[in-house]
Amino acid sequence: MTRVVSIYLPDLPTDRIRRDDPSIPAEQAIAVIARSGSKRWVSAVDAAARKAGLRVGMPAAKAQALFRGLMLVDAEPDVDAAALERITLWALTQYSPIVAVDGTDGIVLDTEGADHLQGGELPMVTKISNQFLARKLTARVAIADTWGAAHACARAISRETVIVPVGKTVAAVEKLPITLLRLPEKIVGDLRTLGFQTVGELANTPRAPLTLRFGPEIARRLDQMFGRVAEPIDPIRTPELIEVTRAFAEPIGAAETIDKYVGRLVVQLIGELQKHGLGVRRADLIVEKVDGSRQAIRAGTAKPARDVAWLTKLFRDRTEKIEPGFGIEKLTLVAVMAEPLEDMQRVSSLVEDEVRDVTPLIDIYGNRGQRVYRVAPVASDVPERSVQRIAAASGPLEVAWVGHWRRPVRLLPRPELITAIALMPDHPPASIVWRGRRRKVKRADGPERIFGEWWQRDAEMEAVRDYFVIEDEAGERLWVFRAGDGVDPETGDHRWFMHGIFA
Repeated sequence: MTRVVSIYLPDLPTDRIRRDDPSIPAEQAIAVIARSGSKRWVSAVDAAARKAGLRVGMPAAKAQALFRGLMLVDAEPDVDAAALERITLWALTQYSPIVAVDGTDGIVLDTEGADHLQGGELPMVTKISNQFLARKLTARVAIADTWGAAHACARAISRETVIVPVGKTVAAVEKLPITLLRLPEKIVGDLRTLGFQTVGELANTPRAPLTLRFGPEIARRLDQMFGRVAEPIDPIRTPELIEVTRAFAEPIGAAETIDKYVGRLVVQLIGELQKHGLGVRRADLIVEKVDGSRQAIRAGTAKPARDVAWLTKLFRDRTEKIEPGFGIEKLTLVAVMAEPLEDMQRVSSLVEDEVRDVTPLIDIYGNRGQRVYRVAPVASDVPERSVQRIAAASGPLEVAWVGHWRRPVRLLPRPELITAIALMPDHPPASIVWRGRRRKVKRADGPERIFGEWWQRDAEMEAVRDYFVIEDEAGERLWVFRAGDGVDPETGDHRWFMHGIFA
């Protein structure tokens, strides 16, 4: 079943201003001022300004009087719209083949064919919220059965995410204000004059009088919200995206016919990519049906590719999920991510090619929703920060570990608190208790002193760890550390931790 995600960006203008000018202090309140002739009013505020009582629509002079030191910035609707389009294009490459701009402050996407790649709905909306937060963008994310319901719920919640269960749209939206129905302001104002406040009140009113007075717009929006009328999402497209299309005079539906035309589209797409010297990293097959609905299939590769046979296989392995319904009238293949790719000789009659390419295996697992990655070293003395996840097909990195001390084969996800008996400040433990088991230490080496990364984090200015390699009576070698230098309490609380296991 198709599910729709709405991403609401309530502070897009102020977030954009902060991103454009990183020198603005975090505690500085910002208000965006719109103009119409001599009239000036607040069109957007950040969280700090809202906390002080400023609201959208308030006269600029009143806002300035309420908050001393308020930063006033002229509204730039065109710049905000361009920023929203860039964010939407980024979301297209990350989350779903069908993504579009939703008004002036949001993004909408169809999750069909994409939620399994994110691990399910809850991990997906959580990941979306966290990724927007990491980009310093305030986001409210909602998922529901319809565009209208997801749009309304995203703008009604005060928390980061909400998931409306399948089939529970009515219960989720009936108490929401009618302003969230995406109706013209004039109609909303007239409805309020008549006493309507919530979506439920409007939905339970006979339609004939409403249609006679306001036209068909109210009924259309209600039907779209409750899923009685389809509301297809028109995916965002830009001239930079390379795409090929095949429309059919007579709708098609047979699996063999779909596979045949998918293969032809792949050939055409590869031809266009070759003209631009590009290889595809992620491609979307958009299926447009007779009833106006859309279905999408996404395939990705670990590195840029222009192999017709391989790309055709990636799509044909998944075309069985296409539900043609009353027929398919159009197929579109889009390269949503493409990177430079030079032609290179892969096989020589003089030199035997002994390089084994595991990229096809990576592609197969990746398109099944599995997370495939490599672990690479990072130049950091802090052990848990000395590795990072990188793309599975990435080239070798030049950064290396600090190599003058031994490191355990297995590093625990996080240090585990243990009980230790030891002389301070420099002696290793004589015995430890880890996970309820007492171990007597037979041999030990250390200490290796590690300081926190004080040049990156002020909180680690005084952080110290003393690491020891210990061996118990069973011959097992463990990596333990004491927080602090054993003398000054400000360097650590002198507790002991288990952090790794040697082979």
